[in-house]
Amino acid sequence: MRYTRDEYLVREDRAETKSEYISGSIRAMSGASPEHATICFNLGAEIGAQIRGSACKGSGSDLRVWLDACDRYYYPDMTITCGQRRYELRSNIRALLNPSIIIEVLSPSTEAIDRGEKFLCYQQLESFVAYLLVAQNTERIEMFAKQSDGKLLYTIVTGLESEIEIPIAGCKLRLADIYEDIDFSASGPDQSEPAEPLE
Repeated sequence: MRYTRDEYLVREDRAETKSEYISGSIRAMSGASPEHATICFNLGAEIGAQIRGSACKGSGSDLRVWLDACDRYYYPDMTITCGQRRYELRSNIRALLNPSIIIEVLSPSTEAIDRGEKFLCYQQLESFVAYLLVAQNTERIEMFAKQSDGKLLYTIVTGLESEIEIPIAGCKLRLADIYEDIDFSASGPDQSEPAEPLE
C-alpha cells in the first residue's frame, strides 16, 4: 500500500509505535535493546550537559526529521541543531528540517540502513555537519565530518580510554562515559564492521 505524506503523518500521530516514511511506504521500527537504550541515555546526558546554555540544542529519538531530497521521514537516535531550529509543519505535525549533527546507535537489524540509505540521505541536508555511528556491542564511535571543501573526514575511536570531539557543538565524548553500565558479555560478540576510511 502507498501512503501520501499527510496520510503517514496522521497515521503516525495516532500510532502507539513509531514508523518511518520511505517515499510512500511505511517501515515499522523495532524496539530497542537494553544496551541501545542505555547508550542513548548516556549520550543524551553527556551532550546535554555540555551544550547547555549554548546555541546548540539536542533532541532524542522521538523527534522526526524530514529529508526532502530523499522524500523520507526518519527518527534518528539523536540530533543536535546549532542555531535556530526550522520545522516543516504539515497536517499540524512538525518535523525537524535542519539538524547539524546526527547520531545513530547501531543495532544488528538497522546497521545496514544506518550505514547506507540513511547516511546518503543525511548528507544531502544543507545543515549537515557530521554523522556519528555508535556501536552497541563494542566500544567504538565512528564519525563522518563535513570539511570546508565538502569532503567527509572519517574518524574512528575505540576503547574506553578514547574520546571524540563533535564539530561545532564543542562536545568531547569519552567512550568510558558513553558505555557506562554496558555489559558487553550480555549482548554477545560484536557483529558490526567499521567503515573504510574515505579517500
